[in-house]
Amino acid sequence: MAKKSGKKPAGELKEEIARSREVVARRIDRVRDEVDLPRRIRRSVQREPVPWIIGAIAVGLLMTAVIARKKKKIYVDTKVAKASKSALLEAGFVLGALRIVASLLKPVVVNFVEKKMREYAGRARSSRTGF
Repeated sequence: MAKKSGKKPAGELKEEIARSREVVARRIDRVRDEVDLPRRIRRSVQREPVPWIIGAIAVGLLMTAVIARKKKKIYVDTKVAKASKSALLEAGFVLGALRIVASLLKPVVVNFVEKKMREYAGRARSSRTGF
């Protein structure tokens, strides 16, 4: 049950409050120590480094084994591979030829576009009417 409240002198109340604060502060420090995981791990590694080193090596080996297992084996049919190589060669030849043709036709296309622009500009000037 709750304590009966009586009138206590101010000095006694202050001492009781100070003791309560110290108790609460100690409890908070204990909780912080229990919750502070990085610090606990650091202390554990400093006290007992060998198990941590062995654990790190085991995790590394396990990860390496898992990664190495996931490699896919690809089987290539030689007939299809030759066909794809020839298709790539043909595509490369066609693209090279198109590039040469485009570089040869560029001046012709530029002249044609300039001529059409001049004709359009001339028609626009002659069709203007004054106010």
